[in-house]
This record gives sequence, structure tokens and C-alpha cells, in this order.
Amino acid sequence: MTLPAPHTREPKGRAGAEAASARRPEGSSTVAASAPASGAPEGNGQKTVSGVVPPVCTPLTPDREVDVPSLRRLVDHLTAAGVDGLFVLGSTSEAAYLTDRQRRLVTETVVSHAAGRLPVLAGVIDMTTPRVLDHVASVAAAGADAVVVTAPFYTRTHPAEIARHFRLVAGRSPVPVIAYDIPVAVHTKLPAGLVLELAGDGVLAGLKDSSGDLAGFREVVTGSRGLSGFSALTGSELTVDSALALGADGAVPGLANVDPDGYVRLHRLCRAGDWERARAEQERLCGLFRMTGVGNPARMGGSSSALGAFKAALHLRGVIDCPATAEPQVPLSQEETECVAKYLAGAGLM
Repeated sequence: MTLPAPHTREPKGRAGAEAASARRPEGSSTVAASAPASGAPEGNGQKTVSGVVPPVCTPLTPDREVDVPSLRRLVDHLTAAGVDGLFVLGSTSEAAYLTDRQRRLVTETVVSHAAGRLPVLAGVIDMTTPRVLDHVASVAAAGADAVVVTAPFYTRTHPAEIARHFRLVAGRSPVPVIAYDIPVAVHTKLPAGLVLELAGDGVLAGLKDSSGDLAGFREVVTGSRGLSGFSALTGSELTVDSALALGADGAVPGLANVDPDGYVRLHRLCRAGDWERARAEQERLCGLFRMTGVGNPARMGGSSSALGAFKAALHLRGVIDCPATAEPQVPLSQEETECVAKYLAGAGLM
């Protein structure tokens, strides 16, 4: 497929976001709706985003610069599988390790290469509101369709301050705001009541739930059914079928970088109400996900192991040129990489 010319740089802020919207080809993808899964609870009408939205890995060169050609190939790899959107600058993207310059380059590259075919969500993860607002201006100017925002971290905050944080960001953002619940990283769990309050007030357009609390996520899904425009997305690789069965609008699974076809297939089976085949596909993906544990915990952390496995798999599949993770993460050994290859072979991906 021949892609349209890359987007040109636009002014920061609201003007840049309006220009990004104006330059999308007529009939191209926008942050839009999709029907609920057959047999699942009915959703909330027009959605900010729905379906399978992979959190895009950031390929790096051996000297830890953004590998733009590999990033473009990764976008093509995901797009060809039929995913519904792209999420850059989250945990799987190693956003916490990237400089502001690198973050901007990632967003510009993905937006320009997606070329309006898919909505692009961009993480604006940082410690406090003023820093987050700087990132909002940057990614909006680069053409992102929505921003993904965590609670503040490092500083000790009160629930009232977390609510104020989201309200201030939404008040200054020219694009929709999606909350990112990831307590393992920010050490704050977003209460379902707070998410629903902010959604009801029009502050939040969605939630990406990476908390691992399926009961709490269900409370958000059921509580938001009457809210037009709110998307409830699971960030779990392992319970996508369960989340869709209870009425979630989509999934943001990091493993979808490696096997986007599998998650698209799983989503379509759930949407069709074919729960038995969906369960079998989910179980296959759960088996593949075990690759994230190949790293020896005596010498590396869980993120080094998981992100190293994703990147090793993408390298083995010929999508990216180099499996490097950002410093100071510890790289996988040759033996650990060979274990990743075995998981790929077992899943029919090699």
C-alpha cells in the first residue's frame, strides 16, 4: 500500500491539533466508535477509541537512539494485522527512559506513518501537572488524537489533588484525555468512583486499566454504560476475553506487538460471541506471554525481562533491526533469547 506524504510540522497547542485533524484524508480513521461484542453488555454509544490498540514498542539502535526505519516497519506490522489504533509513549514504549526529543520523534514518526489510517494515542507521562502539560502541547502539535495521563507520582498527593490534576490537564488539552491506571508504576490506584466522576463531568474520555484489578475495572465498565464517549480499555494481555465479556470497549496489550493477528482474532471472536474459540485463542496468547519471564531475576528486573522479550521476538520475526532496550535495563542473554524463539515457534510465529 502506498502511504500518503508524511505530516508536516505544525504549531504547538490547539492550533497544531486542529491542523492535524484537518490534514487527515476524508474517510480516514479517527478516534471513533465500534459496536459492542455480541453477547456482551451493551457499550456506551460513540467511543473515543475501541478495539485492539497496541502500546507500540520503541525500537532503538545499538547506541540507544530511536530507530525510525524499524519503528515504521513496526507500524506497518501492526496495521497489516488490522489493529484499531496505536498507543505510543506508554510503559511498553519505554517512555520513562526516553528524552523529550526522543518522545517527540516517536510521536511524529508514528503519526506521519499511520497517515490517518488509525488513531494515535500518546502518553504524556510525567511527575506533575506542569510537566504533563508540556508533553500535551508537544504530542498534540505532532498530531496525536488523544493523550494518556497517569496520576501524579514521586510527590505525595491527596485524592483531591489527583482529581485536580486530571481536570487541569483536560482543561488545557486540545485532544481527549484518557486516564492510565497503573499503580505498579505510579504507586496510586485510581478509584473507580473518581474515574466515573471525572468521566461524568466530561473530563475523561476513557480509561486504560493496567491495575490488574478486574473487579475494580468492572465497576468502571458498568458505571460508565450510560456515558456517551467514554472508552473502558483493559491493559492486560491475559484477561482480554474476560474484559470484553463484561463489556470493555477494547484492549491495549503489549504482547500485541509480537502477535497482533492473535489479539485482532481474539477481539473479533469475542465481538461475534464465539466465546469457546475466543477462550482457546486467549489461552494460546497466555502461553506466548510466558516469554516475558525468560530473564533471570537474579540479574534483571521484570521490565528488562518483559520488554527484552518483546523486542527479541520482534527482532527474531524480522520487524525491527535491533532488540536493544533503554539503559539501564539489562539485555537478555543469548540463552534467554533462544527461549523467546522457542515460545514463538510454539505459538506458530516462526
